[in-house]
Amino acid sequence: MKIVGLSGSIVGSKTRTAMNYTLKALTEKYAEAEATLIDLADYTLPFSDGRNYLEYEGDASFVTRTIMEADAIIIGTPIFQASIPATLKNIFDLLPVHAFRDKVVSFLVTAGTAKHFLVAEQQLKPILAYMKAQIVQSYVFIEEQDFQRKEIINDDVIFRINRLVEDTFVLTQTYASIRKAADDKYDF
Repeated sequence: MKIVGLSGSIVGSKTRTAMNYTLKALTEKYAEAEATLIDLADYTLPFSDGRNYLEYEGDASFVTRTIMEADAIIIGTPIFQASIPATLKNIFDLLPVHAFRDKVVSFLVTAGTAKHFLVAEQQLKPILAYMKAQIVQSYVFIEEQDFQRKEIINDDVIFRINRLVEDTFVLTQTYASIRKAADDKYDF
């Protein structure tokens, strides 16, 4: 099972810190999972120009193909100015409209204040649903006060990250089993 962690910002450290915790929890609990972390800060990506993702080269090719080959994706996003960052939206624009069909997608959100809690519900979930993702309904919301010196200091947040990892893994296994059973009925 291929699971991609996508850290959706090119600035700041809190989302990357949370994604590091998430991928560590994933690899410790599910060693059989092939986990890859893509931190957008590490790549140079063009703005989407409407091309098929297979036509891109370099970093854009690597990032889009890695996402397309994944069975599940865990997205980490900060909230800036009451919105997801343009770098994350650009990734969605680089991908085909049905990029997340048959993929489980979960996410965690970092924000400076609880006032941004519904941004994921109002912006991220509709995009993921449009792209046909099987969305893990519970997500992890992490505030500024939950971090100190690039560490998560709130045990409840760590508990919720562990639960997000478990939900993502179990749902990915479950959907794969359901699809396999349906495919086996066709006998070809």
